[in-house]
Amino acid sequence: MKAAYVKNSVGGRIFDLFNVVTLVLLAFVMLYPFWNQLIISFNVGIDTSRGGLYFWPREFTLDNYVYMFNKGGLGKGALISVLRVVVGTVTTLFCSGLLAYITTVRWYSGRRFTRFVFLITMYFSGGLVPTYLLMNQLNLVETFTIYWLPGLFSAYYMLLISSYMYNLPDALSESARMDGCGELRIYVQIIAPLCLPVFAAVAVFSAVGHWNSWFDVMLYNSSGNWDTLQVYLRKILLDIEQISKLMNDQQQMEEMRKLTPVSIRASTTILVTLPIVAAYPFMQKYFIGGITIGAVKE
Repeated sequence: MKAAYVKNSVGGRIFDLFNVVTLVLLAFVMLYPFWNQLIISFNVGIDTSRGGLYFWPREFTLDNYVYMFNKGGLGKGALISVLRVVVGTVTTLFCSGLLAYITTVRWYSGRRFTRFVFLITMYFSGGLVPTYLLMNQLNLVETFTIYWLPGLFSAYYMLLISSYMYNLPDALSESARMDGCGELRIYVQIIAPLCLPVFAAVAVFSAVGHWNSWFDVMLYNSSGNWDTLQVYLRKILLDIEQISKLMNDQQQMEEMRKLTPVSIRASTTILVTLPIVAAYPFMQKYFIGGITIGAVKE
């Protein structure tokens, strides 16, 4: 009765109203930049340069997206990006999960040393030039393998998964060993199915990282044979900027007058972000769960 009284009191209602207003304003501040890019992408580029676009397009057009989809290679880049996300995420989950399992096997005397060695990689690296030379000597440059092989083992993902595995009862693996199961079979058939929540959280992290990655594409794929969607969109943006600087021909000016670097940049932002925005609501609970994994429990 006391709790209900406090909630229905004037002070409680004011507090609830303050919370609602604060959360609405916070949601608006977070969502408006994306909405602003969306309306700019659907507005005539030359009109966008006037400014004053806030909540809806002033001169609606699809020319920005038509120009981008007419550029060759966009479909190929999207296919390579999706393939990279799938292959990179699956291989990272399996190998990082196996590494996490190794560091949780209590009879393995070297588990702490293995954990320590991988933790060092979180703070120190060989550097950009030595890494490039190593990838070149391994013949990984200009291949699709460069996108997923160096990321097979992640110390951060190992920490997340091993924190979850520590809470599993040892009797499961011990009984399997007594029945003659090997460690790999125990991991694949017993431990991994019980770790699906943490695997889903790590899959979200890994997939977003692979989807947004572009620097390694520029570094290891100078020929352009394995360009991802992000790199193709970057090339389109650079092309439109160069065209806007070289519009001396009257016909070219007439064809490109509705396109500006600002409108093309907004369109590229929407194309790159839209898949993540569409998938995030379905993976939100795993994303939040991944953040809280390893927290102190009572």
